[in-house]
Amino acid sequence: MIAEHRAVTPLRVFLVLLFGILLVFQTLSLPGGIAHMAQESPRDAHLRWPLTALAVFWVLCVQVVIVATWKLLTMVKNDRIFTKASLVWVDVIVWAIVAAWVVLLGVFVWVGFQADDPGMPMVLLLMLIGVAVIGLLMVVMRALLRQATTLRTDMESVI
Repeated sequence: MIAEHRAVTPLRVFLVLLFGILLVFQTLSLPGGIAHMAQESPRDAHLRWPLTALAVFWVLCVQVVIVATWKLLTMVKNDRIFTKASLVWVDVIVWAIVAAWVVLLGVFVWVGFQADDPGMPMVLLLMLIGVAVIGLLMVVMRALLRQATTLRTDMESVI
C-alpha cells in the first residue's frame, strides 16, 4: 500500500493540470476554434452550435471522470477504497463513459450518412471502439472492486 500512497500525490497534480487545461479548452479554445471554422467555411456554419455543444459535453464527461477519480484517490489515501462508497464513484465513471459513447454513436451514425469519403467515419469508428474498450474495462474493474470489497468485509467480520 506504500507504493499506492506515493502515487496519489503526483496523480492528483496531473489531474488538476488536466482539469485546468480541459476547462480552458471547454470555455475558450473549442468554442473559438469552432467559431473560426464557421467563419472560414460558411457552408458548415450551421454546425457551429451543435459542434460546440458536443465538444463541451465530451469535455464535461472527462471532467466528471477526473472528479470521480479524485474521490477514489482520496479513498485510496485513507485506506477506504474497499467500501461500498467507492463503487458509487466507479459507477459515476462508467455512466460518464456511457453517456459520451452514446453521443459519439449518434455522431458516428449522422456522419456516416453524410460523409462522401470514409475517412471521418473510420476515425469515429476507431473512437467508438476505443471508448467502448475503456468503458468495458471500467465495468470489469468495478466487478473486481466489488469482489475485493466483499472479501474485505467478510475478513473484517471474522477478525
